[in-house]
This record gives sequence, C-alpha cells and structure tokens, in this order.
Amino acid sequence: MAEVILMPKLSDTMTEGVVAEWHKKVGDDVESGELLAEIETDKATMEFESFYDGKLLYIGIEKGQTAPVNDILAIIGEEGEDIEKLIEEAKQSSSADASEDDSSETVEKKEVVEEKTQTESKPAAKETPAAPVTSGDGGRIFVSPLAKKLAEEKNIDLNTVKGSGENGRIVKRDIENYVPYERPQGSAQVAASGPALTESYTDENISQMRKTIAKRLAESKFTAPHFYLTLDIDMDNAIAARKAVNANEDVRISFNDMVIKACAVALRKHPAVNSAWLGDKIRKYNHINIGVAVAVEDGLLVPVVRFADTKGLMTIGSEVREFAKKAKDKKLQPQDWEGNTFTISNLGMFNIEEFTAIINPPDSCILAIGAIKQVPVVKDGQVVPGNVMRVTLSCDHRVVDGVTGSEFLNTFKSYMENPMMMLV
Repeated sequence: MAEVILMPKLSDTMTEGVVAEWHKKVGDDVESGELLAEIETDKATMEFESFYDGKLLYIGIEKGQTAPVNDILAIIGEEGEDIEKLIEEAKQSSSADASEDDSSETVEKKEVVEEKTQTESKPAAKETPAAPVTSGDGGRIFVSPLAKKLAEEKNIDLNTVKGSGENGRIVKRDIENYVPYERPQGSAQVAASGPALTESYTDENISQMRKTIAKRLAESKFTAPHFYLTLDIDMDNAIAARKAVNANEDVRISFNDMVIKACAVALRKHPAVNSAWLGDKIRKYNHINIGVAVAVEDGLLVPVVRFADTKGLMTIGSEVREFAKKAKDKKLQPQDWEGNTFTISNLGMFNIEEFTAIINPPDSCILAIGAIKQVPVVKDGQVVPGNVMRVTLSCDHRVVDGVTGSEFLNTFKSYMENPMMMLV
C-alpha cells in the first residue's frame, strides 16, 4: 500500500514550506530514516527523513516550489502501484484555490442576477459566468469578481494579465502570480547628453523566514503598547576587565557576552521584567533564558542561551558563537530558538550608537545595545576621555511599568560598570 507524505509542520509558526533540495528522485529506493529532502521553514532549512520503506513513486512539490502545510509532498510505495487515485484525493483535500474559485463563481452569478433585476427595461441576455471588462482595444476581458477586486487593490492592468481559467477567464491565482511586463531596453530612456538611462527593478520572492518576521513583529508592534527607556553606561571598567581576561590565550570573551551575563543576573532581582503577557494573566518565569538576535541572510533568528544566570562568561560566549555559526548555515533546530524569556539585540558592532527594538513575543522587554563610543565625560569635576555605551530598553506597558523598567536598567548598568559584581 503506497504511503502519501504531506508537507510537514516543522515549527509552531509554519504555515507553508519551500523544498530547498530533493535527495532522492522518482524511482529511487528509500529506506525509513533516510534523508529524503531539505525543507525551508520560516526559521531554518531542516532535513526531512522518510518514515517509510519503498520506492519514491511521485514528487508533488518540485525543488524551489512553495506549498502549504499538508499539501502532498511525495508518495512512497511498491514499484508498479497505481497511485493516480491517491494523488487525486490528496490534491482535492488540500486545494484551497479551487474552493475559493468556486466561491467567486457563486458571487459572480449573484451579481449577474442583480444586474438583470436592476435593468428590467433592457432585453434579457444570456450571460457567461464571468464579469466582462472592456479592454483597451475594444475587446472583452472575462474576469472573476475576486480577481477583479484583487487587481484593483494591486493596481494591475487587466489588459496585461493572461487568464488561466475556462475560456481564458482571469481568476484569483492569475492576479496572485502576476509578473509585470518588463519594457524593452531603451523604451524608457531619458534624453540626455550623457549615456542613456533606463528605468528598471527586480522583484524578489519573500522567504518563509521574512514572512514570519513581518507577521510576528507587526503583531507585537501594534498589539503591545511599547515604551522606551534609554541610558548611558560608563564602559571603562568593562573594557579593562575584558582586556585582563583576554590576556590569557585560552580565554576569549566579548562585550556581548558580558551584556548577556549582566542582563541575566539583573533579571534575578527584577522578575517582573522576566515575564510574559498571556492575555488573561501575566506569567513570571522562575528561569532566565536570554534570546540573542542573530542576523542571517533572510532576516533574523533568536537562539536562546538557557539558564544564562547560572553560566560563566566563557560558556555563554561559546554557546553564542556556536549559535551564530548554526544560524548562518541554517542548521538551527526548534529547541535552539524556543523558550526565550528576555531578548538582547546588539548593533554596536555595526557602529550604531542608539536604536529602539521591537519586543520579541512572548517577552515583555527587549534590550537594544549600541556601540561603545569614546566621548568627553565629567569625572571628579574634570572633563576627561571616556567610553560610553548607550542602551535602550523596550517595554510592554501591560506587564512592565516605567519604574520597574528603570530599576532593572539601572541594576544592569551597575553590573556593566562594575563587572566583578556580576561574578559574585
């Protein structure tokens, strides 16, 4: 009996996936536990193993294609099995577009009936199941109401769209998959004494990761009432402490490692900041897991340093470096990025002095770290060179009040300005 394999849900936020690579082709033998494909989720590219033995009889999603969770991915069975019925049943159960097209037909027919009722003075005429639109050359364009509405929203000229429906009718998928016509080179040239200039652009498909980042951060920004607290930290002692530690060839710590440790021990004293808003209650975590934002090609990942308050600077540094490598290689697993209770975003290495970060759900706060700058400071009544790092704490006002956030930030500041305190 052939087995149908569906697009798996590989993370809690995954709604669709992209087949990044097939490791088998149709006709190949497949064993249970053997690598079948690599699937790009909203978080990372993950290896997908077969659960069955047999031959790969069918591939439903080609390399590079996107499909919703539970769409037919492949079929594994015995050589010579009839799989046409399985394919048809799988496609029918997961065909959302077909159901939407059917609903648009219903709306379309209703509009035709209403139009006939409102124009009783005109002779009744047999209507085709489409909403006719006049094209630029006087011809008629047949388009479903849903497709017409989408085209208006996206400012798409229906004259430039080729319909894939019955008798060339333009349907929803034609608008969603529409690629603008590119003008021939030189058609938009600007007259000038120098070289001819041509208008052009490139459209790039949105990755699964970027889609999720956009969705989650938009929800956070427009749902959680953010407020921001900023202060400057004297980094002279931190610089001296790091230099002394790194004098040992076997030890290497970064300022970011010190920031993670200082945040973790400060959260011990301010558990209200180590909390999450759950709608009808506030959850105060007894453990401290620090999420560290890591930039990758497609966006941002937040691997988690678990129980950061119990770990030394060397252990924290080693974990963060390993996470960064795995993130860039798209090898992070769900257990690497889930479970954060507080998040740090550091752009200091990019020479950014100050910025505000959007809270990473379900956290109630995120700390934005700027660059260390050498500036004039006043010490003992004298203006002297100093090293200052500016940080900004973004807070969810439903959980953290101004005083609570300020107290946490000042505790964090005291640890960074006196690094030995965080080690006690």
